[in-house]
Amino acid sequence: MTATTASARSDLREVGRSEATLRTFLHGLPGVDQVGAEQRTAMLGTRSIKTTAKAWAIDLAIRMVDLTTLEGADTPGKVRALAAKALRPDPADPSCPSVAAVCVYPTMVPVAAAALWGADSGPGRPGDGSGAGGSVPRLGLLGEPSDGRGPRDGASPAGDGAGPAGSATGLPGAPGRVHLASVATAFPSGQAPLEVRLADTRSAVAGGADEIDMVINRGAFLSGRYQEVYDEIVAVKAACGDAHLKVILETGELATYDNVRRASWLAMLAGADFIKTSTGKVPVAATLPVTLVMLEAVRDFRDVTGRQVGVKPAGGIRTTKDAIKYLVLVNETAGPDWLHPDWFRFGASSLLNDLLMQRTKLSTGVYSGPDYFTLD
Repeated sequence: MTATTASARSDLREVGRSEATLRTFLHGLPGVDQVGAEQRTAMLGTRSIKTTAKAWAIDLAIRMVDLTTLEGADTPGKVRALAAKALRPDPADPSCPSVAAVCVYPTMVPVAAAALWGADSGPGRPGDGSGAGGSVPRLGLLGEPSDGRGPRDGASPAGDGAGPAGSATGLPGAPGRVHLASVATAFPSGQAPLEVRLADTRSAVAGGADEIDMVINRGAFLSGRYQEVYDEIVAVKAACGDAHLKVILETGELATYDNVRRASWLAMLAGADFIKTSTGKVPVAATLPVTLVMLEAVRDFRDVTGRQVGVKPAGGIRTTKDAIKYLVLVNETAGPDWLHPDWFRFGASSLLNDLLMQRTKLSTGVYSGPDYFTLD
C-alpha cells in the first residue's frame, strides 16, 4: 500500500463518524453524465464476440451465475433440484462448469446446505455463526487490501480455478465449490426493525449461508438519512460473521444515476463485499447504464482504498447476448481484474438455461430447445 493510499483510507474512515461528514462526502462525488453513460453502454452493447472467445465467455458467465429461487411457493424439493443443477448444470456434458452460488430464502438455507455439501453442511459452511454476535462498531469496515486475492483468500467460488471448469479438483466435470447465498434483512422491502433484520441475517448464517444479500432502507436513503443506512449496513456486516455481504441498492427505486453512485459508495464505505443492483422484485431491475455507474464506483474505490469490491447485476438478464454485453462492460470499465466470479456475479434463474443452450450449440452445431434443460 502506498502512503497516498494509506492516507486516503484513513480519511475515509472518518467519513462515517457523523451525518454531516457523510453527506458532505456523498454529495461531493462527481455527478453522472446520464447521456454519456447511456451512449457508452449502447456503443459497448454493439460489440460481438465469436467462436473460441464466445465459448470462453459463456463458460465464464455460467461460473458467475447466482442461481436463484425466491418465491413464496419454494419447497425443499425445488431447492434440492436447484442445488443439483448448480453443481452440474448440464449432466450430459461433464465439462460444463458449476455456477457460483445458489441463492434462497433463509428458511431454505439448511436444505440447500445439505444438498450442496452433504448432511454436515460440508466444506462451504462458514462455521457455527459465532461471529454473528457481539457489539456493533460505530465506524464502517473499509477492510484490508486484498493484495490481489479474492474475498476467499484467492479461492474461486467455482473452485480453485485450476481446471477448465474451475472445479475443486482441477478436472473438468468435477463439481466445483458452489457457495450458498441467502437474502436477508426483510427482503425485498427492508421494512422491518433493525433487530428483526439482524436476527434474519444471523439465522441464515447459522443455517449454513456463506453469503448474505441484504437490502438497504431505500426510504431512509431517499430521505437523506445516510448515517442511518450506513450504520445498518455496518450492523448487518457484523452479524454476517465470516459470511460475505452483498448490499442490494434496489437501483430501480433510486431515481437518478447520481443516487446510484452515492448508494454504491455508501455501501462500500460501510463494509460491503459486493454491491448489487436489485432484488428482482420491482419493475426496473438491472440495466447496463446503472451497472456502468456501479462498476466505475468499485474501480474508483479500489484506486482510493486498495480494497476491491464486487458487483452483481440482478433481474432482467435472461439471454447469453445480455450476459456477454455485461462482460464487455466489465472489461471496458473496471478492467479484467473483475472478470472473475469472486468479483462479478449475475443474479438470475432463466439466464442459465439460455447459456447452456448456446453452449450446446457451439459444441454440437445443434440448437437444443428450451425444454432440453430443467426449468428453475
